[in-house]
Amino acid sequence: MGSEKTVLGFDFGTKYIGVAVGQTITHLATPITSLKAIDGVPNWNEVKRLIDDWKPGLLLVGIPLNMDGTEQPMTFYARDFAHALHQLTGLPIEEIDERLSTWEAKKRVLTNKKHKNARSQAALNDINATSAAILVEQWLSEY
Repeated sequence: MGSEKTVLGFDFGTKYIGVAVGQTITHLATPITSLKAIDGVPNWNEVKRLIDDWKPGLLLVGIPLNMDGTEQPMTFYARDFAHALHQLTGLPIEEIDERLSTWEAKKRVLTNKKHKNARSQAALNDINATSAAILVEQWLSEY
């Protein structure tokens, strides 16, 4: 066990990057938002604003892997994002395996009947942010 801290998790995607927050004291994760990205590059001012608002001690970045654990092209883009995030903030970064997080997020978001259309922008935002929360939950369960 380490000291109490806030962590921000990022579920990387080339069009959207889900963001969630977690607390080591409560071991709870909460979806925050989904940032628009262009070829995996978000508006870095929005990212900085989230960092300034939440003051995390650690940033988590989901790393997409194939089901057999091997790397894929998206793996390299996610690692580039993690590196840029560290350069921007100076905060420690941990990579976390994101296999099946989006599948689980879709299941959670779409079964609560909040969204009538699974492809709506609101549903996509919730799915991306929930996927990031799942990554944070996974990390907290091992903390």
